[in-house]
Amino acid sequence: MQSCESSGDSADDPLSRGLRRRGQPRVVVIGAGLAGLAAAKALLEQGFTDVTVLEASSRIGGRVQSVKLGHATFELGATWIHGSHGNPIYHLAEANGLLEETTDGERSVGRISLYSKNGVACYLTNRGCRIPKDVVEEFSDLYNEVYNLTQEFFRHGKPVNAESQNSVGVFTREEVRNRIRDDPDDPEATKRLKLAMIQQYLKVESCESSSHSMDEVSLSAFGEWTEIPGAHHVIPSGFMRVVELLAEGIPAHVIQLGKPVRCVHWDQASSRPRGPEIEPRDEGDHNHDAGEGSQGGEEPREERQDEDEQWPVVVECEDCEVIPADHVIVTVSLGVLKRQHASFFRPGLPAEKVAAIHRLGIGTTDKIFLEFEEPFWGPECNSLRFVWEDEAESCTLTYPPELWYRKICGFDVLYPPERYGHVLSGWICGEEALVMEKCDDEAVAEICTEMLRQFTGNPNIPKPRRILRSAWGSNPYFRGSYSYTQVGSSGADVEKLAKPLPYTESSKTAQGSSSKQLPGHLLSSKCPEQSLEPSRGSIKPMQVLFSGEATHRKYYSTTHGALLSGQREAARLIEMYRDLFQQGT
Repeated sequence: MQSCESSGDSADDPLSRGLRRRGQPRVVVIGAGLAGLAAAKALLEQGFTDVTVLEASSRIGGRVQSVKLGHATFELGATWIHGSHGNPIYHLAEANGLLEETTDGERSVGRISLYSKNGVACYLTNRGCRIPKDVVEEFSDLYNEVYNLTQEFFRHGKPVNAESQNSVGVFTREEVRNRIRDDPDDPEATKRLKLAMIQQYLKVESCESSSHSMDEVSLSAFGEWTEIPGAHHVIPSGFMRVVELLAEGIPAHVIQLGKPVRCVHWDQASSRPRGPEIEPRDEGDHNHDAGEGSQGGEEPREERQDEDEQWPVVVECEDCEVIPADHVIVTVSLGVLKRQHASFFRPGLPAEKVAAIHRLGIGTTDKIFLEFEEPFWGPECNSLRFVWEDEAESCTLTYPPELWYRKICGFDVLYPPERYGHVLSGWICGEEALVMEKCDDEAVAEICTEMLRQFTGNPNIPKPRRILRSAWGSNPYFRGSYSYTQVGSSGADVEKLAKPLPYTESSKTAQGSSSKQLPGHLLSSKCPEQSLEPSRGSIKPMQVLFSGEATHRKYYSTTHGALLSGQREAARLIEMYRDLFQQGT
């Protein structure tokens, strides 16, 4: 089979040369979550016509997953729109009527979001006693004072002392404990309760940060995460409606489902392979199964007329198809990058980007929904919070596998019951969440029921009629829920993760083999007719771009951060080609 070598004319800018030949760059987006869809939509709206989105799973949405059971919609992933003022997710939902049925109780302004701001949180001990409301309020005020202190280290450049180990958890636990112990007015029994409550609050905080423990979250970087002003909103019809709104502007043939990527070969400038073409797809919705491999078709991907065209990037899929491109926007999660970056990119990533991937953190936060025939909780109760009295002096949030259930911080009451029925939503995070994911539904339901009986002191609570739960940690396409700044990392690592390749100052910093020849298995019998030659041409800028919530310095861990990061990477390409088009006029 004939292959092509690139021209050695490095004096001619490769971008301009490519535009003169064909006029349209080819962009491949890996991942059809909010970041990937936002990037694809922005490119298409600006006139890019050769855009392909490759989604490994059988659905779009990424870490947004709404499941409809009966008349109710449950969120296994993203649940709240965090803040309204300037939040693009909020404005998209509001403009399309998605918040019309959101009740006042579902517009929470609290820092820790519940499903309803109405009612009170019931703090229960493992001895089946409810902690008095005044004790809870006193502790909550104290904890929030210390929480505000954790923000000052970044925002005001406050130095971190050695005792805190630069850890939010260590600092918070010791600061709160010292204040409780130094309080002359509380009796010892009350102090013990408050000391035990520290661990419960840190479990909630860990679930919110998606860390195994707040001990692993960087104190010096904690305040850089920025909260958008305004209330948190629940979307009654499901967060997937936001995803669907983004996808509505994307032609169905653009998105291929069930198309996992094996490797991104960048800095190739290789000729287009003559292997299997992407076939036109039949018309369909966004949720075909993986076997269908796409959303349905309108048009096949634009074909290049110039057989000698040089391609800087080649995307190798698990099904052995190789897709050449000018640019690839990678939106896979930080968890996937941590697990697979060494094999996912050829040549390897630059050392500083690899170091940023290792330093930044991502953990697992899972939900456990339990549906009951009748409520056993009072109408004023919006959540049940579990406080283990024997953890008053504990300095860890790690448990042996057989005690994984101790990491469940509590259950929120889904509100209103007219919409959801009688449902509780439990929260668990970290390594214990991974243990939970390995258990079957029956075992998890049984353990949760026993916990509810123990903490409420009501031995007659029946087992739930139905259980639904997430499993983000063990899902190979996510390997976690969302990112956080781990001890030893900072916002600078987020910037390094987001930096496009190749670096403009040097293309020689990649780790691993410097060879640009594709691996031999692409030439094997499993992938016939697909030989690709290495390039000897000029280096094309922005071959590989990175987006996703973990790449947004201010809004990591959020849906709006994911969406904005996709738009950011699309804007880089739009600006690049806008300048080139203007030069040609």
